[in-house]
Amino acid sequence: MTKLRLPLLIAVLCAVAAVPLLILPAGAQQSDHAKQIGGKFLCMCGCSQILTQCNHVGCTVSASMLKKLDQAIARGDSDDLIIQSFVQEYGPAVFAEPPKKGFSRVAWFIPGVTLGLGLALVLVVIRRWRMRPVAASADAPGGKAISPELLERARQRADRETED
Repeated sequence: MTKLRLPLLIAVLCAVAAVPLLILPAGAQQSDHAKQIGGKFLCMCGCSQILTQCNHVGCTVSASMLKKLDQAIARGDSDDLIIQSFVQEYGPAVFAEPPKKGFSRVAWFIPGVTLGLGLALVLVVIRRWRMRPVAASADAPGGKAISPELLERARQRADRETED
């Protein structure tokens, strides 16, 4: 019985080790160059994941896109030509991040500009709060200053009441 367990255990371990190879789509074992270019694109199946990292089981879109990418690299196409062909086929939405050219540069500058404007607004508000006039007397009701005449009459009245 123990003689049968060892070969069975080895067979099970080999089957478990082979499962990841069966799950990967055809052509998933890519070169570093293909991974670098594929990292610039999104999978167009709607998952919003990087093309080389799409983990949907049986995703035919990523498999076909990776196949096209591998074929273009095998033909010796330049990176720019590959990128242009993907943009032509899938549109600019295929990019994982906006290109740093032309009007798309705005997308790169907006976060910094927004942060700067927000910081400036906070500084202006703080400066205005600090420049507000301070009430003459903190003890006065309603934060209004008491005139010296009223203060003198109140003292005289308090003195008369203490004498009685």
